[in-house]
Amino acid sequence: MLATTDAIVISLQPQTDKAHVLHAYTRAGGRINYRVYGLGRKHAIGMYSPLSLLQITAEQSPSRPPTVKEAVPLTVSRPPMNIYQQTVALFISEVLFHVLRHPMPDEPMFDFLVQAVQALQESSEPQNFHLLFLYAFAAKLGFAIETELPMPHTRAERQKQLQQLCAYFAEHVETWQNPKSLDVLMEVFD
Repeated sequence: MLATTDAIVISLQPQTDKAHVLHAYTRAGGRINYRVYGLGRKHAIGMYSPLSLLQITAEQSPSRPPTVKEAVPLTVSRPPMNIYQQTVALFISEVLFHVLRHPMPDEPMFDFLVQAVQALQESSEPQNFHLLFLYAFAAKLGFAIETELPMPHTRAERQKQLQQLCAYFAEHVETWQNPKSLDVLMEVFD
């Protein structure tokens, strides 16, 4: 049976020579892990970059993970994200990978994430975007940060605040792991 849903790419990981696992957050089912075959021939691998917005049609089976049959970008053609936006997207996708683990539909969360992705794509100065996202995401998850710190203006302030936010998430999310892209993110924004 085929099913179609809107999705946000969290990550794409190689599984075998011919298959990848696509971790996505979907409107219809929350976190779903799909199998994707034939990347490079039938599909453009760049379409599956972190935080890409897609419409996915997949073959559903009760005995195995769903298999992507077609994926179509949801947004109109935009200029590619710059290195700063890509770094923030990578960081946010890692946060989503560790926090959003369950295959439960949550349309308000999906809509929140789509708005965040669109705001990042339109941002010309994303140096504090990841901090603002973490504040809003914590509130959406039900553990809002009561005292919002002022937005940092220096690299040292930004790094300190990011470390505090990651520690806050570690206290509230059992599956939390500091994203591997954290060091890169802290280096990119001087």
